[in-house]
Amino acid sequence: MGIFLFILINNIIPISILVIIGYTMNRKFDLNINTMSKLNFYLFVPSFTFVNLYTTKIPREMSKVILSAFIILFINWALVTTISKFRGHSEGFRGAFANSVLFFNAGNIGVPLITLVFSSPPFIINGETPYLSLALTTQIMILVTQNITSNTVGFLNAGCENTQWKESISKVLKMPTIYAVLIALILKYLSIDITQSIIWPPLNYSRNALVPVALLSLGVQLSKTKFDIRDIEVYLAVFSRLIIGPLLAIILILLFKIDGIVAQVFVIALALPTSVNSALIAVEYDNFPNFSSQVVMVSTIFSAISLVAIIYMARVVFPI
Repeated sequence: MGIFLFILINNIIPISILVIIGYTMNRKFDLNINTMSKLNFYLFVPSFTFVNLYTTKIPREMSKVILSAFIILFINWALVTTISKFRGHSEGFRGAFANSVLFFNAGNIGVPLITLVFSSPPFIINGETPYLSLALTTQIMILVTQNITSNTVGFLNAGCENTQWKESISKVLKMPTIYAVLIALILKYLSIDITQSIIWPPLNYSRNALVPVALLSLGVQLSKTKFDIRDIEVYLAVFSRLIIGPLLAIILILLFKIDGIVAQVFVIALALPTSVNSALIAVEYDNFPNFSSQVVMVSTIFSAISLVAIIYMARVVFPI
C-alpha cells in the first residue's frame, strides 16, 4: 500500500497537475504544440541525455543491461508487429502503435520510483541504502537507451507512412540527441571535465526543463485530442506496455542470467507507462497524435496499480 500511495502522490498527481495546467493554458491561449515539441526534441532531450550520460559512472556490468535493453526493444518490436498484422493496422498506425509500446517513461517516473523502492525496507541495512547506487545506475542506463532509440527508431516509425525512408533517415540524422550521446561518450573517454566551463549551467538548465515542458506539451496536445473511451487499440497498447513488457523482460533476464538488484530494476523499468515523447513524436509527424496521447494518459493512470504488483513480483522472482 505504501508503494501504491507513493506512486499516486509523488508521480501520478504531480504529472497530472502539469498536464492539467498545459490543458488549461491551451484552452485559454491556443498554444502552438509544434513549437513546444521542437523545443523538446532539439534542446531539452539532447541536454537531458548528454548531462545524464556524462555524469553517470558506467561500470562494466552495465554493458549487459544496455545490451538487454536493445534486445527487449527488438522483442517488443516483433510483438507489436505481430499484433498490428493480426489487427490489420495501416502502416502509419502501426508506427504509432509501436512507439506507444516500445518507449516508456524511464525518466520522470522511473528514476524517482527506483529511488523510493531501493531506499525503503527491505533494502535498508543498518540505516544505509547499499543497493541504491547500483539500482539508479541501471535505471539511468535504461533511460539513456530509451532516449537514443526514441529519437531514432521512434522518428522512423512515425514517418513510415507519410515520409520517404531517405527523408526519414535524413530527419533522424538531424536530431541533436544522437550527437549529444557521441560527444558525452568521447568526453568521458578522454576524461575531459566541462563541469566548470561556461556551457555547463545552460546544459543543466535545459536538462531540468525537459520534464515540465514535456508534460505541459502533453496537456496542450490532450486539449486538442478527441477522446474515444471505446477504442480497443488504446487498451491493447496499454496492456502490451504494462503487462506483456515486464513478462518478456523476465524471460530475457533468465536467459542472460541477470539477477538481484539489476534484474529487479530491469523488470520494473519494463513495466513503466508509455513515454510522453511518443505522443510528442506523433505530433511532430502528425502520426495519429490522438491515439498516442490517449495511450500515454491511460497507461500512466493504470500503472499506479500495475507497478505495485510488478515491484512485488520482481522481489520474489529475483531476490538479492
